[in-house]
Amino acid sequence: MFAIPGKQAVTMTPRAASQISKLMDRAGHAGLRIGIKKGGCAGMEYTMDYVDEADPNDEVVEQDGARVLIAPMAQMFLFGTEIDYEVSLLEASFKFNNPNVAEACGCGESISFKVGEQ
Repeated sequence: MFAIPGKQAVTMTPRAASQISKLMDRAGHAGLRIGIKKGGCAGMEYTMDYVDEADPNDEVVEQDGARVLIAPMAQMFLFGTEIDYEVSLLEASFKFNNPNVAEACGCGESISFKVGEQ
């Protein structure tokens, strides 16, 4: 929907692609759908769900054996995002380096987007 020819909607670091690929293989799913929903203290939250088949309107990004599907309503908010996977002593989680985010809450789980800026 919001594609630019020759440019993927999102990119994945090698760590993220490896982790997504492992999750897909372990669970036997076709991919991981990424979306957004209202919620959190900054207004929006990322969602991640296993999927067994792509919706015809999903943007499909494949990299190093990993398949990410971007939900139609999230495509304009996620375009240009880099997905990373970080491991620390206390947690392991996906991180979204999204150039469209205007602000995030302190824990980083909730975001708001730039609206109307050019």
